[in-house]
Amino acid sequence: MGVFGAMITAVSGLQAQSYALQNISGNIANSQTTGFKRVDTSFVDLVIDGPTDRTPSGSTLSFSRATNTLQGDLQPTGVTTNIAINGQGYFVVGERTGTNGDTPVFSKQTLYTRRGDFALDKNGYLVNGAGYYLKGATIDPETGTTVTASTDLIRIPSGQLSAQQTTTVYYSGNLPNMPQTNYQRATGTPTSELIQPASYSVNPVTTGTVAASDVPNFLNQSSAAGSMTIYNDIGAPVNVQMRWVKVSDPAYTTSAPAFGSAEATWQLFYQSDASATGAATAWTRLGGNVTFASSGQMTSPSSTTSNITVGGVTVSGVNVTFPSLTQFSDVNGQITNSSIRQNGYSAGELQGVSVSSDGRVSGTYSNGQVAALAQVAVVQFQADDALKRREGGVFEQTLESGQPVLGLQGSSLVGGSIEASNTDIADEFSKMIITQQAYSANTRVITTAQQMLQDTINIIR
Repeated sequence: MGVFGAMITAVSGLQAQSYALQNISGNIANSQTTGFKRVDTSFVDLVIDGPTDRTPSGSTLSFSRATNTLQGDLQPTGVTTNIAINGQGYFVVGERTGTNGDTPVFSKQTLYTRRGDFALDKNGYLVNGAGYYLKGATIDPETGTTVTASTDLIRIPSGQLSAQQTTTVYYSGNLPNMPQTNYQRATGTPTSELIQPASYSVNPVTTGTVAASDVPNFLNQSSAAGSMTIYNDIGAPVNVQMRWVKVSDPAYTTSAPAFGSAEATWQLFYQSDASATGAATAWTRLGGNVTFASSGQMTSPSSTTSNITVGGVTVSGVNVTFPSLTQFSDVNGQITNSSIRQNGYSAGELQGVSVSSDGRVSGTYSNGQVAALAQVAVVQFQADDALKRREGGVFEQTLESGQPVLGLQGSSLVGGSIEASNTDIADEFSKMIITQQAYSANTRVITTAQQMLQDTINIIR
């Protein structure tokens, strides 16, 4: 290699260092770009073929080196539709190409990104800051069934969540072995904690009803059982007030159990008509007898199905179950640990959207319900750094990257957060100083080679 060869090599060095500076400049410019992956520079030497002892060091070429597998910091934003991937993987997104009237038209090409600053647009799609639309499976909030493929565009329904009639009520608690009703405290006589059928105009134990004229007597001989709101088939709320009465206990009989029962027996009543008067029914029994063994454990029934009518509004086929109902002693003689749940609700409007760690998009409604709306699609690649980079922080699949594999594969999603750029400003400035010095050194080589050529020319003068 002669003087001219030295100059050509120095020029290749200048070109390579210029390319490196270009990458550094882009990294610094995108240090605040959501989900950006910096581009490093690799240098490759070019060696001319020749004898071992005559092989020159050669020129150089520069290439971009991707850092797609290096995660940026996760930053909370407080925006519930923002999503960050903690670990490996990419969101599946689509590109909008135009509109048809007021409806967006999308490209059929599938792209991939780590940029998760998604927000709902007016059509219910989740679109990020670069204008790419999130893909995944859309779920019907009414039925919980998946209605689209796993890599279709996600569209959040903006309509109401329809009302659901109450079909099941779960009642748990402890009924005191000795209920201290008003009547029991006033008399303190044996069996005074039991309901006294003889004091009623119509026997509530056998008829399952309490006349309005007997309500004061009934309230004195029963214990408050809590209240619940259930819903009919159009979502209208029905408030149900309940009371327990203890019917019998074999501990108080010697020749035969009271009312023909060998176990402690209770009945549950609800207020069916608060405005009833005279002989009209004011309270109605809910189901039949509820019995307990001497151990305090409930023996029957595990559930009962009834039509509940309050103030003329009927909720049909309500299954009342007792998942945890006991009869243990209580020093106060009151019903404790009462828990009442039911599965009905009124219609509700969508108020907010959130994303779980497994990618489930859920909607919160004004009626207090939370329903699944979509499942975010996340894919993995065998060779992430071989993906083709495009503007807007998206990537294309290539032959070298391999096929996308659907699934988190050990990664997780973080709702209300975004992934920051993986550019380190301090590191980029350090590389810029080194690149600048290398560039200056190559210019010095050219200057030296020029001086040597000038000296050669001066020989013949």
